[in-house]
Amino acid sequence: QVQLVESGGGLVQAGGSLRLSCAASGRTFSRYTMGWFRQAPGKEREFVAAIGWSGRNTYYKDSVKGRFTISRDSAKNTVYLQMNSLKPEDTAIYYCAAAMASYSDYRLSSPNEYGYWGQGTQVTVSS
Repeated sequence: QVQLVESGGGLVQAGGSLRLSCAASGRTFSRYTMGWFRQAPGKEREFVAAIGWSGRNTYYKDSVKGRFTISRDSAKNTVYLQMNSLKPEDTAIYYCAAAMASYSDYRLSSPNEYGYWGQGTQVTVSS
């Protein structure tokens, strides 16, 4: 069982930065692929980024490559999403998710592949 709690959302101007954090409970945190998703009003939840067990393998949605960076600190049971050069279209509720997966399964981009979810944190980017 894994419980996830996101933090770090807020209001920022276009071009600004935010860092989201996701604190996870559970002794086997290091054995989960972790992901970030987002959902804008009236739209489906979409994949943003994922990271494998070791933290070396990462996977991104094309539109955030070069702007967002996912990382994890297993000692702190925490996953981060550093978001730079934010755009108004990045506005959404951002969710952290955990998937029981093998070491090589880090390219998990479907919400159905994740069994645990946080409550979400709002990110608003003004133009």
